[in-house]
Amino acid sequence: MKTMIKNATVILPEGRSDVSVVMENGKIVDIDAGVGLSVDETIDASGKYLLPGIIDDQVHFREPGLTHKEDIAHASRACAKGGITTFLEMPNTIPNAINQAGIDNKIAIAEKASLVNFGFYIGATPHNLEDLKNAVRTPGIKIFIGSSTGDLLVDNQDDLERIFAETTLPLTAHCEDEATVRANFERYKDSRDIADHSNVRDHKAAIVATKRAFDLATRHQHPFHVLHVSTGDEAEFLATNPSEYVTAEVCVHHLFFNVDDYPRLGSRIKMNPSIKNKADNERLWQALLNNEIAVVATDHAPHTKEEKFALYPDCPSGLPAVENSLALMLNEVNSDRCSLEQVVGWMCEAPARVWRIQNKGKIAVGYDADLCLIDMEREHDVLDSNQVTKCKWTPWHGERLKGKSIRTWVHGELVYSDVDENEFFHESYRGRLAEFGNG
Repeated sequence: MKTMIKNATVILPEGRSDVSVVMENGKIVDIDAGVGLSVDETIDASGKYLLPGIIDDQVHFREPGLTHKEDIAHASRACAKGGITTFLEMPNTIPNAINQAGIDNKIAIAEKASLVNFGFYIGATPHNLEDLKNAVRTPGIKIFIGSSTGDLLVDNQDDLERIFAETTLPLTAHCEDEATVRANFERYKDSRDIADHSNVRDHKAAIVATKRAFDLATRHQHPFHVLHVSTGDEAEFLATNPSEYVTAEVCVHHLFFNVDDYPRLGSRIKMNPSIKNKADNERLWQALLNNEIAVVATDHAPHTKEEKFALYPDCPSGLPAVENSLALMLNEVNSDRCSLEQVVGWMCEAPARVWRIQNKGKIAVGYDADLCLIDMEREHDVLDSNQVTKCKWTPWHGERLKGKSIRTWVHGELVYSDVDENEFFHESYRGRLAEFGNG
């Protein structure tokens, strides 16, 4: 079927333009088509904005093994609601995805369950170098340099040197220095104050590990992506030490929350890396606006309410965010903090570039018809009760946001619509494995 979206303001690579976009057979086939073009369906998007589908390069969808917290079916619906058309999922499931069989198993699950497109990282261990060297159908390798689960901690320098020297896939890492975290924990192990989580996982833990990974990447000339930068110290270091091999991202919770929010939100904002200070929020925003940090992601990592709302330190780290991340950023556009073009750069173009995702991340002829339609005037309340993620809670409960994705297409198929508050999910559609230009 050939579909034309007309009268929207379209965010193109060269800027915004009032043009039509035509989709057919899962692809964008025409932009600014002539008036006489014959199509099967015409969508009048007057007053709305058309964006490339959002790419979230850091999520934990908990399947297999932890599906009481989340699963791909629920999480991918949340993605569609939030305008996310492709997610890249982390390897710390049960079992860990540390070999080709693990990746292939997760792909098979997603092919049966996911409403949107997907990719799955392979996890590094101290012992799976050959698996890392031979992995295919994956965006890259995830290393836990601190804060690991299962057998995924890789903290030994010799093991890290071999991974950076001998593998070819792009690398990414959770950067918190394990020795610093353990020493801090000993000082605060008897604390029941949630705010001490940010003292255990402090600024030093973040900057020490980020500098260590940066050194490995630059010496071995290996593409490396710093996940969830949480401190102004890291942002300043990356800004003053630019490298062609290193990119970085910030997650929405590190942009919007800080330690002053613990009394109000408690364990809802317990994260690894931890929430930091208001000054860190401001420096991270500055880094985005200065193009010193490239990507905005979520690190979506839900837990059940019973788990999450336990007393500190028994409450686990992690929060859900995929269905609200774009709306949070659109609200900032409406507050004049950033532009819609910048949001597209951080959430569409940059993740596609970093992970070499083929035919995604921008609106261009020949690219996949992964699109989201935005109503910048639409106000909505974020409530636990209206979340579609399996855990049914959000740290942004009670906030009113202006700007919302109201239609989401994946390969030209309408998978989500919320026009006139009549919510629809295309429950029978299934996304596809993203293609990565890694070899």
